[in-house]
Amino acid sequence: MKIQGRMFVWLSVFILIMAIVYGVWSKEPAGTTALFLAFGLSIMIGFYLGFTARRVDVGAQDDKEADVADDAGEVGFFSPHSWQPLSLAVGGALAFLSVAIGWWLMYFSAPLILIGLWGWVFEYYRGENRTQ
Repeated sequence: MKIQGRMFVWLSVFILIMAIVYGVWSKEPAGTTALFLAFGLSIMIGFYLGFTARRVDVGAQDDKEADVADDAGEVGFFSPHSWQPLSLAVGGALAFLSVAIGWWLMYFSAPLILIGLWGWVFEYYRGENRTQ
């Protein structure tokens, strides 16, 4: 985590320099304010990562002699037979298409999204996969 904290601190230094240059050069308040806010967010993340890195065990990313496999762990559980992502994808595609075609299409996409979300959340609470 130490290296990520340093990366964010250096990124915040760059953003601060660019905010000052942009503010002096353009005299435009909205962009200058946005850059200073981005600096603030970046420095907060860098400080948090550096602060946390001192209190946790050294990770594999901080060890210069570490291999890629040293940081490998459990990725997670992914359901190999679920149809719910397809329902969410079709519903999401129709929802985004409704912006271009017409908002009436949202009436067809909202039930698909809700059915897909409900089915994905409660997939392992019913049926043959209930005990997994």
